[in-house]
Amino acid sequence: MSTHFFGEGNIGSAPEYREFPNGNDEPSRLLRLNVYFDNPVPKKDGTFEDRGGFWAPVELWHRDAESWANLYQKGMRVLVDGRTVRDEWEDAEENERVTFKIEARRVGVLPFRLESIRVSAKSASTEPASENE
Repeated sequence: MSTHFFGEGNIGSAPEYREFPNGNDEPSRLLRLNVYFDNPVPKKDGTFEDRGGFWAPVELWHRDAESWANLYQKGMRVLVDGRTVRDEWEDAEENERVTFKIEARRVGVLPFRLESIRVSAKSASTEPASENE
């Protein structure tokens, strides 16, 4: 069972990167983020009250996951687009557990609480060769 998910929240811990062998093909790469999706409701005094927020694990499977592990940081505000997935597992005492995770298609960085942004130039190997070379 899955449902489309679109939410904004804060990363709660350092990202976790994992790589899984895939035979002779390129390995599968996973970036896991623990995100708190809040529900800020404005109050009359101009501040906000959080009502009904929740923590959710966010999984992003992508070939660039390793480099993104250095981009995403604890406390960063992100916008997650993906789907919720029911995850069934057993705990240490062999009790059946059910949780929900988010399989992300996209995770965007929002400009809140950022001190600076640095964009690196494309490497020469990724740019197409010109016709005159």
